[in-house]
Amino acid sequence: MAPCGHYKESDVRWLKRSALWFAGLLVIVLMACALYAWRSLPQVDGELKLPGLRAAVKVQRDASDVTHILASDPRDAWMAMGYVHAQERGWQLEFNRRVMRGTLSEVFGPSTLDTDMLMRTLGIREAAKAQVAGASDEARQALQAYSDGVNAFFAYREQALSPEFQILRIDPRDEAAEGRYWDAEDSAGWALMMALDLGGNWGNELARLSALQVLDTQALWQLFPAYPGETPAATADLGRLYRELGVFRAAPLKTSAASDASASGWRTQLASGIQEWTRSLGDIEGKGSNNWVVSGARSVSGKPLLANDPHLGLSAPAIWYFARLQAPDVDGIKGMDVMGATLPGTPFVVLGRTSEVAWGFTNTGPDVQDLYLEQLNPTDPQRYRTPAPQGQDAWATFTQRTEIFKVKGQADVTHVVRSTRHGPVLSDIPGRTRNLIDTDRYAVALRWTALDADNRNVMATLASNRVRSVDELITAYRDFHSPMQNAVMADRSGRIAYKAVGRVPLRAADNDIRGVAPAPGWDPRYDWTGWLPYESTPQDDGNKDWIATANQRIHAPDYPHFLTQDWAAPYRQERIESLLDQTPKHSIESFQALHGDQLSAATVKLLPFLVRAPSSHALAAAARAELEGFKGEMLAERAAPLIYSVWVDEFTRAVIGGRLGKDKFEGLYGKRLFRNAVEDLLLRDDKDWCGAQGCMAASGAALDRALDRIQAQQGADVKRWRWGEAHPAISIHRPFSNVGALAPLFEVRRATGGDPFTVNVGQYHLDKADAPLANRHAASLRTIYDLADLENSLFIYQTGQSGNVFSSRYRDMSEDWVAVRYRPLQMRPTQWASRLSLLP
Repeated sequence: MAPCGHYKESDVRWLKRSALWFAGLLVIVLMACALYAWRSLPQVDGELKLPGLRAAVKVQRDASDVTHILASDPRDAWMAMGYVHAQERGWQLEFNRRVMRGTLSEVFGPSTLDTDMLMRTLGIREAAKAQVAGASDEARQALQAYSDGVNAFFAYREQALSPEFQILRIDPRDEAAEGRYWDAEDSAGWALMMALDLGGNWGNELARLSALQVLDTQALWQLFPAYPGETPAATADLGRLYRELGVFRAAPLKTSAASDASASGWRTQLASGIQEWTRSLGDIEGKGSNNWVVSGARSVSGKPLLANDPHLGLSAPAIWYFARLQAPDVDGIKGMDVMGATLPGTPFVVLGRTSEVAWGFTNTGPDVQDLYLEQLNPTDPQRYRTPAPQGQDAWATFTQRTEIFKVKGQADVTHVVRSTRHGPVLSDIPGRTRNLIDTDRYAVALRWTALDADNRNVMATLASNRVRSVDELITAYRDFHSPMQNAVMADRSGRIAYKAVGRVPLRAADNDIRGVAPAPGWDPRYDWTGWLPYESTPQDDGNKDWIATANQRIHAPDYPHFLTQDWAAPYRQERIESLLDQTPKHSIESFQALHGDQLSAATVKLLPFLVRAPSSHALAAAARAELEGFKGEMLAERAAPLIYSVWVDEFTRAVIGGRLGKDKFEGLYGKRLFRNAVEDLLLRDDKDWCGAQGCMAASGAALDRALDRIQAQQGADVKRWRWGEAHPAISIHRPFSNVGALAPLFEVRRATGGDPFTVNVGQYHLDKADAPLANRHAASLRTIYDLADLENSLFIYQTGQSGNVFSSRYRDMSEDWVAVRYRPLQMRPTQWASRLSLLP
């Protein structure tokens, strides 16, 4: 044996050969990975065959990376849009398709079974089928052409699928070749999913019901105060009603169909974000946006200026894809020339402009979902109580259908979906509804406008892509259904307007619950009585030369119809109007400044209570020094916004959490901040909530805990604390943000300022243990339209056009988005970055 430290010549040769072999293998692996990454990128130059086209289509990307689809037939334009969405956002389409079809569990196993059950119970697919059947022939042709484009990409692709498909071993080729991968109902279904995300308030009804397990009605309205200047919409004594009905379950159940499954495994990790998303459905708080428009009388150019920034959950890839679609009239089908934000999964521009008109949306948030307590027949629980003549009982049988779920790694699961005359029964699904209600006595059914067969959103959006004036746009949106949107609009003639577009139910005058909490389903006074006529939805023709909406109450106090009581607090809208008023003549630059504004009026309102909070903490003096001169601007580089935000969080957890109890509070808090309740109880020093020593003592204790918490995260040097470090914008990837090793690669993070109440919004979800103050719901895009010359229009969003993590275009907009910079949005760009011809 060779002495230690000495080797035979043969050993040295073997080591060298091994090193060379390993190095060669490593090079081969790296080359294979690089080749795969390159093959997964879309072809953007040259020529590609697209079977089914009627004629060649140009697909050209400009220097802003906006995709221009130039066709000689509208059907070819829609087909090319489907093909491009599949090229760029294939995984997004795959994931969204599985969500709305309720087939996630085929890939992710039992952890996503609750989500699948909810989607099938709601009947998203069934509703979409009925809505497509009732659409115009032209709209059906548009959806079919788009579907053909998606299917053609997956069936005939030479491009490698993005890494999500490879990692999860999904290959859609066979389904696509048979035309079954994507169909018209999927596009209509994705419009319904947007309505589900934005048009929900059943979560608020459940939240109020849940709180009434431990609060009386008076305390409920302290926790959920009415809009400023209003009284609670419900006049019924809700606490007494539910106690007398005996609606609450005595002991909680497990909340998940997958709770008995193994909690370990990477597929369970993947599903955790999906589960969280499912639990948040029906909660509307924080789902807001801004838009505003000024007339030519208030602009430098003498023509209108319009801005929009819809606030949605941040994701990677982004929810939007910017494109232009151009085609002439052919065979009785009207053409279009429209540009703006498309939704992958649908063939139209949702937010944008034509050559004459521009528009933007914010969420109106009317109450279009009502929960009904359906009383079960004591001797036959498959029947439920219905309205009947006084003194009599009447019962109806639940309608039923059976759904079978394929679940990876285990046997198929069968679930019976029940419905009542109001709609699908939610309490049969594992989760918060079933956990709350005594299901031996009651079922809970959902009435929701978006599921109705006469939902014609597809037709309205198609019509909007062809408008040449504000009046034509208002007419186009007559068919718009769900979710109701605040549409601001302007045209080149100088006309500006606002219209609430969408369907709102009417409720009877003696309805003393008015949809704010679950109602007895057997009492006819709680049934909807009709629909608010389109002519009666709020409208503003710009008489004061500007219009601004930010999810506030969008009608005057004397408006004769009830829309909702769950408006967003008017902080953002009041700030926008104040800044619009301060500048006599607006420009693109002044609109840019408004987009970036980070003054939080909600912070200003509560700041005096923080400044006066007693504390003997070792860092209290340094913290107070940071608060000196702080005027409520939530800047990323400052410590004061962090101190304030953690303080108000700690105060809320102690005071409201102390009154509700730990489990109840944790079930309600997070995406719901209770900020209006905190403001009110601090202002009145409410000892019933704050304790015998009052709210100032509770405020001081909260400050002590806040300082401890920040010190543990950012150290003891207060001057080095930064709001942006605790408040990064996280564009999450579904599902790989939930896998620690993959999250840094797939999600996009950038330090940001703002908070839930600033114009440049930064909504956080305080139930997220890993990063409770992270910015998760913000401006999903920003646009500015100059009606003096629409070629001056601008846009940006928070990630990039590509949905492929290997692409340089995956996150290339993120820094400009944080800095509130833009890219040109032009129909006539000066140069093309790429040119592709799609050939029949």
